[in-house]
Amino acid sequence: MSTGPLLDTFGRVATDLRVSLTDRCNLRCSYCMPAEGLDWLPGEEVLTDDEVVRLITVAVERLGVREVRFTGGEPLLRRGLPDIVRRTTALRPRPQTSITTNGLGLSRTAATLAEAGLDRVNVSLDTVRREDFATITRRDRLPDVVAGLAAASAAGLGPVKVNAVLMRGVNDDQAPELLRWCLARGYQLRFIEQMPLDAQHQWSRESMITAEEIFASLNAEFLLEPAEEPRGSAPAELFTVDGGVGTVGVIASVTRPFCGDCDRVRLTADGQVRNCLFARQESDLRAALRDGADDNEIADRWRVAMFGKRAGHGIDDLSFLQPVRPMSAIGG
Repeated sequence: MSTGPLLDTFGRVATDLRVSLTDRCNLRCSYCMPAEGLDWLPGEEVLTDDEVVRLITVAVERLGVREVRFTGGEPLLRRGLPDIVRRTTALRPRPQTSITTNGLGLSRTAATLAEAGLDRVNVSLDTVRREDFATITRRDRLPDVVAGLAAASAAGLGPVKVNAVLMRGVNDDQAPELLRWCLARGYQLRFIEQMPLDAQHQWSRESMITAEEIFASLNAEFLLEPAEEPRGSAPAELFTVDGGVGTVGVIASVTRPFCGDCDRVRLTADGQVRNCLFARQESDLRAALRDGADDNEIADRWRVAMFGKRAGHGIDDLSFLQPVRPMSAIGG
């Protein structure tokens, strides 16, 4: 059996696998895709459920992956998700499993996913104001997300985490409001700096709300103190709120990059390995899979793909080019 970690030339080891199950989404968030949507991947290019599980099995049993997060697009649109989760949590050693979702379908699926073995959820929610939600997502669906969060909590998929992106002139004044809302419900809030991964390629550093701006807004209304728990490879800087009533995190991917501690690897819905969220090159595992490669060969190809990982994402480099694929086609 071919075993050994997903190691790169800088000594980092990837143990956290992000698996995109679809590039499709039922929202049209303005910072992610245009109102008319995108050209979705043809069905025959998307990995089947069996192919997804086989690649996850190789990652867990041969490559040392310990966490699997299902992403999209919107992963709840994947009909086979509960079965994929069930088969993933049956692996040994059992990986921790989670999903990153917009929450629209959680009220219907949370209990089923919990029964399948899913450990927790991350829900994207940028505002708790219905009108602003409709503006940002181009869909009037805030009540569905709120219901989905409650269902996830009731099903034991905790800690329930909420991911929020602030946009200048839209919701940049709502950080304290979001935090109060999450604290009242026992959700863990994470603010994320907007990254250059939109399909329209309209991102600019000048329009991005920075971590410093987020801290300034929160510090005006709350007492934030660095959390005692070590950050490790986690992307969020964690802070206790008002002496311990809860925590809040800030993921400063652009202004405070944490590339040196990155432990993530990504698999796209069409079977491509991405060794970095901002990589401009991919390694095709789908072709090897469908050409009859055995698990040893797939594992070896995966190691080669990771070995060439760059030191950092390079957003500050003058030569930086945004990835061709938008976030919805990469997975979070």
